[in-house]
Amino acid sequence: MTRPYRSAHHGRDRRAVLWPATDGIACAPSPGPRVAVVGGGIAGLTAATALAERGVRVDLLEQGSALGGRVSGWSTTLADGSAATMSRGFHAFFRQYYNLRQLLRRTDPTSSMLRPLADYPLQRGKARDSFRHVPRTPPWSVMGFVALSPSFTWSGLAGMNPRQALTLLDVRVPDVYERLDHISAAEYLDRVRFPEDARHLAFEVFSRSFFADPHQLSAAELVLMFHVYFLGSSEGLLFDVPREPYPQALWDPLAAYLSKLGTTVETGTRVVAVRPDGNGFRVTRTCADSPAAPLREEPYDGVVLALDSRGLRSVVAASPDLVDADWRARVDKLRQAPPFLVSRYWLDRPVRADRPGFLGTSGYGPVDNISVLDRWEGEAARWAAVTGGSVVELHAYAVDPTAERGAVEAAMLRELARVYPESADARVVDVRHEWRDDCPLFPIGGYADRPSVRTGHPRLVVAGDMVRSMLPVALMERAATTGFEAANALLKSWGILGHPLWSVPIQGRSAGMRALARLS
Repeated sequence: MTRPYRSAHHGRDRRAVLWPATDGIACAPSPGPRVAVVGGGIAGLTAATALAERGVRVDLLEQGSALGGRVSGWSTTLADGSAATMSRGFHAFFRQYYNLRQLLRRTDPTSSMLRPLADYPLQRGKARDSFRHVPRTPPWSVMGFVALSPSFTWSGLAGMNPRQALTLLDVRVPDVYERLDHISAAEYLDRVRFPEDARHLAFEVFSRSFFADPHQLSAAELVLMFHVYFLGSSEGLLFDVPREPYPQALWDPLAAYLSKLGTTVETGTRVVAVRPDGNGFRVTRTCADSPAAPLREEPYDGVVLALDSRGLRSVVAASPDLVDADWRARVDKLRQAPPFLVSRYWLDRPVRADRPGFLGTSGYGPVDNISVLDRWEGEAARWAAVTGGSVVELHAYAVDPTAERGAVEAAMLRELARVYPESADARVVDVRHEWRDDCPLFPIGGYADRPSVRTGHPRLVVAGDMVRSMLPVALMERAATTGFEAANALLKSWGILGHPLWSVPIQGRSAGMRALARLS
């Protein structure tokens, strides 16, 4: 049966946009349609939840051993015998992630498992920018940041190209891609002529959140991100983090919720191919951990492909009858961003008490940010309280694929001592280095090749953070949003009520800002 859920964005932005649910019956007649959701990351979990709540029979099929995708976690044992949860690194849950937060409130209605961090500090050398005291509503947010930031000087501002900068004041989808997808984020920053320190500190930190070098990233993605986080929304650049590791705080409760709705959750299951069969599909799967495991084929009325770009390419390449040749060729063009590294250190002594829970960095070799987990994560804090140590995590995005990995790992520890000198004398109790290369690349001119939620088949849909959406969303919020959109598309095909969505404003916030943008 359908589960009642009050859709509210619970944010502070009164101009957040509600996208109402499509009409339909409240719940699928029993037995409901059967859907395979392929991929157990945020997009897949969202789609599975949205479908199951409407009476659809869902099989959630995840190749890995844990749910959550790039926000997953797993158990490990440290050298001192302590049990710990390792993950793929820090993620910020920004206040404008309305649809992701809607998903999480299914099991945590008051968002009690998220806690705010006081600031989003960015450091380059001795210069440090902060958003803690910056007004959150545009255009006062920009004026406040410029007034408070040591990275902006009057001489630097005088050298900017205001005509180019005005394009930031009115961002719309897909117009932003039509205007800017053909140039790189680096070229766009060159055209605007931002002051050098501000460019490196504020804008390259943002662009590298896509795990890509600014010379490889589409300018449209950077400008959209600036709209979502700064000029289009009054939620500001402050964010929340989970109070406990991702599995315990987020995904284990959601898996239990799905099970109560009748969803079958399978981890360690690899989907090999999807074959159209009448109005539905036959999905071929196998055990992910055993190459010799037999193949199984099962029928479904609908399929959600909620995979990363590599996984989507693999399934589509093995499914020659899906959609058409042009769609399959465009999927085959999807690529991953360069490798990234997450290094987590369990140290035998604390870092200084005034160190922030999170710090974005620029100019410190491969290090892009530093988190002190025991400042905000319960498991890390308990380990630190018992041992007198600290848990520190460093990220390196867009690492040169030809770099020697051991050298990069050593450089990370050296740079930590530059940023936090008190860590130089600490003994490393244990360390985990996680190398991954499965984030989507948003290359120059790549928007046209990215899949949309809908395909040429009404019962085959795609979801994920690389999938095109008509809403102004990015990163984890794009994954959740397209998960809801995918579920809604299938529900509509069966005449079943969909789910409402929220987004930040879909254009410049005010008539004045839009008028200025037209001057560009």
